[in-house]
Amino acid sequence: MTSIESARAYLIDLPVKTPRHDAIQSFVKQETILVELVTTDGLLGIGYSYTIGNGGSAVLAMLQEHLLPQLIGHDATEIEAIWRMLWASTLATTVGAITSLALAAVDTALWDLRCLRADEPLWIQAGGARPRVRLYDTEGGWLQLPVDELVRNAKASRDAGWRGIKIKVGKPSVAEDVARIAAVRDAIGDEIDLMVDANQAFSRSEAIRRAAAFGPYDLRWFEEPMRADDVVGHQMLRESTSIPVAVGESMYSVGQFGDYLARGAATIVQVDVARVGGITPWLKVAHAAEVANVEVCPHFLMELHVSLAAAVPNAPYVEHIPQLDLITSSRLRIEEGAAVAPNRPGLGIDWDLSMISSLASCAGSGVSREIREVDPVVQ
Repeated sequence: MTSIESARAYLIDLPVKTPRHDAIQSFVKQETILVELVTTDGLLGIGYSYTIGNGGSAVLAMLQEHLLPQLIGHDATEIEAIWRMLWASTLATTVGAITSLALAAVDTALWDLRCLRADEPLWIQAGGARPRVRLYDTEGGWLQLPVDELVRNAKASRDAGWRGIKIKVGKPSVAEDVARIAAVRDAIGDEIDLMVDANQAFSRSEAIRRAAAFGPYDLRWFEEPMRADDVVGHQMLRESTSIPVAVGESMYSVGQFGDYLARGAATIVQVDVARVGGITPWLKVAHAAEVANVEVCPHFLMELHVSLAAAVPNAPYVEHIPQLDLITSSRLRIEEGAAVAPNRPGLGIDWDLSMISSLASCAGSGVSREIREVDPVVQ
């Protein structure tokens, strides 16, 4: 038995690499929660989670006050048992974002330990479907960008070998959204996949109306057209349009995905490993989608999702939004528009521990990034 001997958590505020605005919010910073687990056989597993702009301190408190103390003495190889134990101890706050994000930070650390102990990369331990996955670019398509910049960015992505490009929609008028879509489609031609993302901006009627207007542009998918909890609305939309309907980044449990799959309300699920509670539930969603003949195109966290998408057979795309460069010492390997799954043991993320340590000294000094450490829990 390899027991968990100590556990601690950090919260680091990372600035965004470029201005990011969609139909409902601005991405001003990423609160990155890191969990370190040390086992009795000397292994260190590092997992993480995140929020966009706020709520990170609540996730950290959940870890510090409730989850980490329960881990000490448990066999780190019993990942499913630990996940169920922690989930059961937080029933008063599930299903919910704070709990799922905290569970994810622990669960990814446990998977890091599993892969390190097996001396295998995550994409093999989690399934090993194929060594690379296509990338689509989001960074060039934010809602605040004018049409000429959208077009310039789209052409650059096409010329760099990307097979997919996503732009944000949700302008005040249908005509504005259509003009942006038409300009990008004309710029990249018919061979490149074009996706649009509304970030839950529309009502049922407006989502159906805009989908009809978007129809002539051969969209790969229409993402988060309305509130994520409106399963019936997504079913109505899916039945009214030939555009694939994508949803999932704002869902926090396996059961929520189950509702969508049961109703046929989504043809693409975008399960986010942090928001669904970790790798353990992510794989359940991916395999349930496979059974339903539905694709998985995960949201954000490309550094981790490339390995998970490579692990399953029904994940054709990973979203390219770099955000961890400041605290990692390696970069995603990209070949001909596809991300190559890391082959080193563990999650495949090379954390820059010296940079993380240096950020700790910036706390309270007015720097926009800061790190707060939970007192280690020791048996």
